[in-house]
Order: sequence, then structure tokens, then C-alpha cells
Amino acid sequence: MITEQFVYKSSISQQSGSITCSAPSNIALVKYWGKRGEQLPANPSLSFTLQHCKTITKLDYSPKTSSDTFSFDLFFDGKPKDDFKPKIEQFFQRILTYCPYLTSFHFTINTQNTFPHSSGIASSASGMAALSFCIMQLEKLLNPSIVDEFLYQKASFLARLGSGSACRSIKDSVVVWGRHQEVFQSSDLYGVPLNTPLHEVFKNYQDTILLVDKGEKQVSSTVGHNLMHNHPYAETRFFQAHQNLSALKLCLQNGNVQEFIKIVESEALTLHAMMMTSMPYFILMKPNTLHIINAIWQFRETTQIPVCFTLDAGANVHMLYPEKDKEVVLQFINSEIVGYCQNGHYICDEIGFGAQCLA
Repeated sequence: MITEQFVYKSSISQQSGSITCSAPSNIALVKYWGKRGEQLPANPSLSFTLQHCKTITKLDYSPKTSSDTFSFDLFFDGKPKDDFKPKIEQFFQRILTYCPYLTSFHFTINTQNTFPHSSGIASSASGMAALSFCIMQLEKLLNPSIVDEFLYQKASFLARLGSGSACRSIKDSVVVWGRHQEVFQSSDLYGVPLNTPLHEVFKNYQDTILLVDKGEKQVSSTVGHNLMHNHPYAETRFFQAHQNLSALKLCLQNGNVQEFIKIVESEALTLHAMMMTSMPYFILMKPNTLHIINAIWQFRETTQIPVCFTLDAGANVHMLYPEKDKEVVLQFINSEIVGYCQNGHYICDEIGFGAQCLA
């Protein structure tokens, strides 16, 4: 199905230039797990955009005589990254209908992450979001009449076709992807900012990422999402996601941190429960993941500091907490948690604002 509103129909001028953009990673609080069609979510999700864990991509472009194939070179940290080129080619193929100018240029893509490559943090969301934002900056150069609202919306639309969760890394601090009756203009096609004022307690919210396992993912995202097809609890899970998004939206507005904690931790454990009850089944948490979760629960009960955890489809733990508690929480991490992290590594981040054009 072609989404006509995003099809580029203006002229394509022959010009050379360079664009540099950044886009952050994000952490889902209400999880997207299961998809349909071409990168469409089976349920809506809600995420915090991060600030410091981001991808910076430089896109050099120059016209070429033939316009029937893609032409690009790819570098990661200044070195050729040929093994990643098939994924970029697939991405270009998916978005060609919407960006026909892609075959009119040769591209040199230089990309780097602000977080360590082997940190266990998935870079597909930030990477595809940064590249999509670069492409939309090029489109704006080709057609200056494009307004910013459309640019951000189409960038999110394109990013989704590269990596589903990437559509949540384009704009704003709290983003919803997937149709939900309480979120204005929400869509399965792109992410939208949450249409509710964010309570003061959640502004500058902290996310400390505890790196339990920095290895390759045990299960690819594609395989994991496909396990939801014919899953015995899939429909119940999708209904639960809608309910939890409604409840979490209210928490973010009224500052109910205790209810926020219940929903966020339940969502994380539900994601892993779906993996453990699929066929084939997987256990993605490691023993140290469970040690950290229990330590967080004990610390919260003892201190009454509203720290909580969430998980992606892996072993690493995201600790979420208000900025005012940062000093005490970091003391706790360094005294009681760091031993459970691989090589003692963790990354401090906080809520951010989305993609930026740097040059």
C-alpha cells in the first residue's frame, strides 16, 4: 500500500553537498512487540527519547549520470562497513517510492555512535532515524516549500521502514507509535509526540543503562516479533498494551510516580514473558539481570526513592528515576550494582528531544 501523502513529486535538481544529523536511541515504556504488514505495529507503544546515546550521520551526496540503481559507500567510525550495506540497500528499496531522488545521487554515508559499539545498546533505532533525518534534509533542499511539520512526520515514516522503533527517535521527549484512541493523530505509520503536558517530575528524567551483557542479541528483533504470530496470549497482550498506554499517559500528566513504576516494570516483564511462552521459547534475561532487579526492589523499599527498571529484548537493565535523586541512585549503583555489570560498565543518560540537523 502506497501512502500518497509522502510520495515526492517535485523536480530533482543536480547538486552536490553534505548534511550531518544526529538522532538518539529511545527506550519503550509500553512495549511494541509483534508487527504486521510492512513494519506496522501490532499494538501501540510509548517511549522516552534519550539524550546522549545517539548516532551521528554525515551524508555526502553528488549527482550521477545513471539513475537506475543505488550508489553509496558506507563507513562506520571512519572505516568501511560493507557487511551493513545490504540493510541500507533494503532500506533504500523500501523508501524509493517516497524518495525517487535516491537513485539520482551517489552517497557517502559516514556514521558513528556516541555510545560504545559493543555496549549491548541496539543502534538500529538511532542509526535509521539519523539517516532518515539526513534524507529529509536533502529533500528539503530539493523542495524548499516543505514545512517542518511534514519533514519530521515523513522522517519518522521513513525511519519506521528501516527499523520500527526508529520512528520514535525523530521528535520530542515522549513519543507514541501506533493508533490509540486517546492520542491525538496517533498512527501506525509514524511516531507522534504525546499530546499531554509532561508533569514536572518527569522532565529531565534519568535513564542509567546497566550493561549486563554486551554481546550480540540472542534473538533478532525480526524473529522476536514474528513469534507473536499465533502466540496463545497475543491478543490479550495487545489489549493490555492499549490499557497500559492509557494509564501511563495519565501518570505522565499527573505525576503519579508509583503508578508509573507499576506499569513500566509490568510492561518489561510482560515482554519477556511473551518470549518465554512463545514457540520456540527464549529466556533473554541473565542471572545478573535478576540480581539487579531484586536489588532495585530492595533499594526502593528501603529508601522510598522511586527508582524502577525497564528492559528491552535482552539482558541489560534501564534504571529510571527523577533527576533530584541522581546522586543517591548513582551511589547505590556504584556500591551495590556495578558488580553485576559486564566489566563494571554502565551509561548515564536522560530524557532528550529527538533528531537534530548539525550541519
